[in-house]
Amino acid sequence: MKKTKTLLILGSTGSIGRQSLDVAEKQGYKVDTIAAGSNYRELELQARKLSVKSAALFDEDAAKKLKENLADTDIKVYGGESGIEEAIMSSGADTAVNAIVGLAGLKPTLSCIRSKKKLALANKETLVAGGDIVKAEAKKYGVDILPVDSEHSAIFQCLQGQPPERRLKKIILTASGGPFFGMKKKDLENVTIKQALKNPNWSMGAKITVDSASMFNKGLELIEAVRLFDVSYDMVKIVVHRESIVHSAVMYEDNAVIAQLGLPDMRIPIQYALTYPDRCESPVGELDLASLGKLTFFEPDYDTFECISICKNAIKEGGLMPAAVNSANEEANSLFREGKIKFTDIPVLIKKASELIENKSDFDADDIFSIDKSVRENVRRLV
Repeated sequence: MKKTKTLLILGSTGSIGRQSLDVAEKQGYKVDTIAAGSNYRELELQARKLSVKSAALFDEDAAKKLKENLADTDIKVYGGESGIEEAIMSSGADTAVNAIVGLAGLKPTLSCIRSKKKLALANKETLVAGGDIVKAEAKKYGVDILPVDSEHSAIFQCLQGQPPERRLKKIILTASGGPFFGMKKKDLENVTIKQALKNPNWSMGAKITVDSASMFNKGLELIEAVRLFDVSYDMVKIVVHRESIVHSAVMYEDNAVIAQLGLPDMRIPIQYALTYPDRCESPVGELDLASLGKLTFFEPDYDTFECISICKNAIKEGGLMPAAVNSANEEANSLFREGKIKFTDIPVLIKKASELIENKSDFDADDIFSIDKSVRENVRRLV
């Protein structure tokens, strides 16, 4: 018999958030609390449709408008960073989906863990910037963290039933290659925002889509894999797979490779995170290998897409460096989307801004947010 669940969905108006709501509806799960950044109009529609207990917005002005619009209901409305935390802590949900984009998702992740909610994590920056802190808190509170990223969900699935000694040799992390696959640095000099937002296979939010175009997203996922699966950075091999059918794979010591395949639809990994360890009827179509004809694989172009190496060097150095490069990228990505810098400026700014910080191995969440502020200022100054 299928277990009923009550969900808290953070980032419910974004791409992953909306797909999480779709999965929840198909599975018959109750959504208790929803939260977003500033989109009060969509959050109001979601709140009314779902009859949630509470709704929250990071933007306090937007939260005030939402509160006015929901005055005819019993829905509790929260605003600001502290309001998001209060909404999480007061939620009766047993499972939380964190689909917030960027470092802004770190504090909500910690709040979900401290309120002992099983965590379906789509916010990779949480583990990139604060992996050790998050994992320590999860252990302390006995909370399971289940990956929602398609690649990490695939790795997680491939590791099911592994031998007690594990004997893992390699993680094979696949990448679509983004819209600029095959291009060289000189070809990227004048690419437009519109071009960068055309991912060949996936429908994602603007920030993540640009990260996919620069392949910084794959660098983040390398760091996330290191954190999630307790492996060294050199055990993670990135392979460009244009079709996005093989979502990732693992290789054991005997060189046997186990891969997870499926259509490129985020509802598959979202559902697995929510139903684990059970499997339920798919929310998407069936994969037909014969109709695909072929699957292709390529070595990444590390010279053109420097962001992968930047992330690999950051996790190698450790300490606050992964947090620093993540924050530098968030700022550079934003500047590119605002039309203030070129696409090729992104890796240059990340390297220069992160090199200006003083790294340290012993740190807490406050240090991460302090570095975040410093690095963003560095990026703006460099521009």
